[in-house]
Amino acid sequence: MTLTELRYIVTLAREQHFGHAAEKCFVSQPTLSIAVKKLEEELGVPLFERSKNSVRVTPVGEKVVQQAQRVLEQADTIKDLAQEGKDQLKSPLRVGAIYTIGPYLFPHLVSEVQKLAPDMPLYIEENFTENLRVKIRNGELDAVILALPFHEPDILTRPLYEEDFEMLMPKGHPWAQQERINSEELPNTPLLLLGEGHCFRDQVLESCPTLTQALHDQHTITEGSSLETIRMMVGSGLGCSVLPQSAVYGPSSSALVETRPFKEPVPQRTVGVAWRASFPRPQAIDVLVEAVGKFNPAGSR
Repeated sequence: MTLTELRYIVTLAREQHFGHAAEKCFVSQPTLSIAVKKLEEELGVPLFERSKNSVRVTPVGEKVVQQAQRVLEQADTIKDLAQEGKDQLKSPLRVGAIYTIGPYLFPHLVSEVQKLAPDMPLYIEENFTENLRVKIRNGELDAVILALPFHEPDILTRPLYEEDFEMLMPKGHPWAQQERINSEELPNTPLLLLGEGHCFRDQVLESCPTLTQALHDQHTITEGSSLETIRMMVGSGLGCSVLPQSAVYGPSSSALVETRPFKEPVPQRTVGVAWRASFPRPQAIDVLVEAVGKFNPAGSR
């Protein structure tokens, strides 16, 4: 059976006349009659009682027509969904970001995406890089924002912005007298870093190789669970830290701390977006990239 045949019997049941039903379906009367007869033969039961002047639905025909009506309604729903899918900016976009990016980028991102694609809601999530890797691969997330490089089969990446690291220190720290900080001096002061599992910790260690040996000195390195926790620990005078610019100049910046840029070569990271090569909504990725492109990691500085 076909949707066309189902449409014929629904129309015929409503019109109770082959000629009128054929007109409603924009076909000839013989075409409609043959199609209805074919369907009855396929089902093995008569759906209509035919007389010279009228057509009546049989008891079993009523049940079949009711079900046919539901099938046609569902088919129309499928068409509507497909039509909606043609507009790539209507369905929600599921975006993940690492913990050292999400809190500072997401407030900007949500408002900018709302301007660019008001009918595309954002589902946002913060997580570790390795967890985001799993979620993008199995389809739980549509795109993830993290530090590049990011290598995964069948995953595309695109750089979004470069972000310098800066030194965070308590108010009145001796290093505040310097315009720029030499990264090689970091082991000479009590330092706070994120715990293992945070990729930003690894980025800091890669950018400042002299810290690797200092990791073995527990009096030099103290670990924190988040950048905001580290900011408060620095403000309390426990030590200094290294933060990405977006965190330094984010909404949680404190008068209890001071910041200074590093001397050349300045430690930095490349923030990018990753998505599956098979993701069927490239326009949504374009909107995401455009929205992030308006983000300034250094704030109004």
